[in-house]
Amino acid sequence: MIGFNKPFLSGKEMEYISEAFKNLKVSGDGIFTSKCHTYFEQKYGFKKVLLTTSCTDALEMCAILLDIKPGDEIIAPSYTFVSTVNAFVLRGAKVIFADSYSDNPNIDADKIESLITSRTKAIIPVHYAGVACDMDKIMYLSEKYGLFVIEDAAQAIDSYYKGSPLGSIGHMSTFSFHETKNIISGEGGMIVINDDRFIERAEIIREKGTNRSKFFRGEVDKYGWVDIGSSFLPSEIIAACLFAQLEKIDLIQGKRKEIWGYYHEAFEGRIGKNISLPSIPKYAINNAHMYYLVFGSIEQRSKYINFMSENGVNVVFHYQSLHQSQFFIGKHDVRDLKNSDKFTDCLVRLPLYYDLTEKELDKIIKLTLNFEN
Repeated sequence: MIGFNKPFLSGKEMEYISEAFKNLKVSGDGIFTSKCHTYFEQKYGFKKVLLTTSCTDALEMCAILLDIKPGDEIIAPSYTFVSTVNAFVLRGAKVIFADSYSDNPNIDADKIESLITSRTKAIIPVHYAGVACDMDKIMYLSEKYGLFVIEDAAQAIDSYYKGSPLGSIGHMSTFSFHETKNIISGEGGMIVINDDRFIERAEIIREKGTNRSKFFRGEVDKYGWVDIGSSFLPSEIIAACLFAQLEKIDLIQGKRKEIWGYYHEAFEGRIGKNISLPSIPKYAINNAHMYYLVFGSIEQRSKYINFMSENGVNVVFHYQSLHQSQFFIGKHDVRDLKNSDKFTDCLVRLPLYYDLTEKELDKIIKLTLNFEN
């Protein structure tokens, strides 16, 4: 069976983890955490970076930093992972879901303005598959209505919008280093603060509501409880694993883009009836996080998934529209989010990982091209 995902290992992960233990420093904010912070800030120009235990935790930090309260509204795509909105629901926010584009799972930026009310606090664009949302339009709305923008860049490391790194455009952004992502630490995430107003408080919230970071920098003579917060910082073990990956990011990205291009060249103009390929807007640069196909119906997709499984290839579908979820039924308004539902029913992801061989790729491609609709 050709699996859907296989984590890449650089060969240095265990060495750096062992080094962290030898340093007798395996709790958070040690040498490897500092190295990761510096790497991201220097390579991508992020103003302030803080590693977290997950992208979910990073999103929860964003909700606290924005002082989200019951009655506040946030606008987000329905076609996303539950963490995107759950972080804000936990603070009492009401979610207003927006539809995707017809040819792209990202939030349709032209549908956002009509959803803004006096209670809207933030827009949460999700860069699906590492492909940029239309950030010019979203930031224009942010400025026009005084809203915050939190980029959910969980899948978007090393991806760009008109030359700007994703995660550097909104007021804040979040990333994931889950083992299914391009760069991994098993679990793990990161919050990026691009707005000076939130930097000091972000450190406090991440450290259980204390000013511990100031104490260790010698800025205060003791630290104490100064705000709400939680334990969002990861151990040095996670940071050590992540840094080993960062040293190989160009190698990883080069191979993933090569595989993505191999798929696309093989399928373009040859794919079966009622099957669509990924659409990359001109303003976006693809980071090869994912290669997907969109089928004409859920029945056709199910038939394809079964066909591939019977022939030794594991392909998988993805998100379920959150406005249709068990939790949200009865909370959504009457709007039909048909594009989100289409991707829910029709999108399927193909294997894409560093160790995927040309022979395996050729098998996946041949089976797909021979699939009878």
